[in-house]
Amino acid sequence: MTTLVNQSVAILCDGNNIERSIHEQAGNNRTMINFDKLIPRLLNNRGLNRLIYFREGLQISEKLAGRLYDKYYGSVLPCHKSADIPLTIKATQLSSKVDTIIILSGDSDYVELVRHLRGEGVRVEIAAVEKTTAKILIDEADHFHPITREDWFVYAPTRKSLSDKSPTKPDRK
Repeated sequence: MTTLVNQSVAILCDGNNIERSIHEQAGNNRTMINFDKLIPRLLNNRGLNRLIYFREGLQISEKLAGRLYDKYYGSVLPCHKSADIPLTIKATQLSSKVDTIIILSGDSDYVELVRHLRGEGVRVEIAAVEKTTAKILIDEADHFHPITREDWFVYAPTRKSLSDKSPTKPDRK
C-alpha cells in the first residue's frame, strides 16, 4: 500500500551562502544551482507553498528572478546585509502556514531557528553542500538533503552577451 503524503512546503534559500559553497566546491565563480533539478528532488511530490531566494546586495540577476517566478512563483528578496535575519523572520511568519520549511544554507547561524521551528511543530529540512555545512545544523534538522555536483551547472556567457559588453563604435557624421 502506498502512503500519500500531503504536505505544504516553503523553500527559503540563503543565496549568498549556497553560492559561496558551490563556488568553493566547483572552483568556479560561474557555477549556479540548477533549480529545475533541485526543487523537484527537494519537494519529492509535496506541494510548494513558497520559494524565496534571499540575496545580499543590490545586484540580483533579473534572469534568475524571472525564472524562479515563471517556474515556481518564487521571489528574490534583496537583503541589506546578510540573509540570516530576513530569512529567519520569513520562516517564523510562515511556520503556521506550512508543514515543512526547507532552508538552503549550511550556516550554523540557523541552528536556533531550526530549534524554534521544530518546537512549533514544523518539519525542518536543510539542503546544502555537505562539506561546507555545519554538523550541528545537520544534527538539529529533521532531514538533510546534500546538494551535489548533479544539482549545479557552470554558466557560460554566450557570444551575444560578450558582444553586448564591448565598447560601442563612435558615430561618424
